[in-house]
Amino acid sequence: MSTIDFTSRFDQMTPVLNAFAYNLTKNIEDAKDLYQETAFRAITNKEKFRVGTNFKAWLFTIMKNIFINNYRKKVKANTFMDSTDNNFYINSGKNIVSNGAESSIMMQELTGMIRDLDKSIKVPFVMHFNGYKYQEIADYLNLPLGTVKSRIFFARKELKDLIKKRYGGRM
Repeated sequence: MSTIDFTSRFDQMTPVLNAFAYNLTKNIEDAKDLYQETAFRAITNKEKFRVGTNFKAWLFTIMKNIFINNYRKKVKANTFMDSTDNNFYINSGKNIVSNGAESSIMMQELTGMIRDLDKSIKVPFVMHFNGYKYQEIADYLNLPLGTVKSRIFFARKELKDLIKKRYGGRM
């Protein structure tokens, strides 16, 4: 196949190759790079194409192989190699000691905030928090469904305000 014929057939395949590249990468810029690399490899290896075989499949195979190789390089680049004695960095994660004191104190404070809510909004809120459905709460408290939903909403709103006042931007 002559260079002119090869280039002409390749130009006809450009829209299909761009679509396939985007399908593989899901990113426009990466798809453009993949197309460009495919074009470069196809043109430099045009003598390896056998006349009478499927040109489209040949180009798709080149593109797919480039994509797979690039993916493998990215995965390998993200692999962390620990060259310290006794694999210090890799093994250090097992010995981390967590201190839950701060979160325990916050939970106690939040429980106190809930306890201090007005009873009319606290009871539906706590029941909903414990997994009861709105209708079950309404039936238990003998209230309309809309009232239960409103009370739970107001309890949440009041708790948010109390938390914002107490902790500011720390939560």
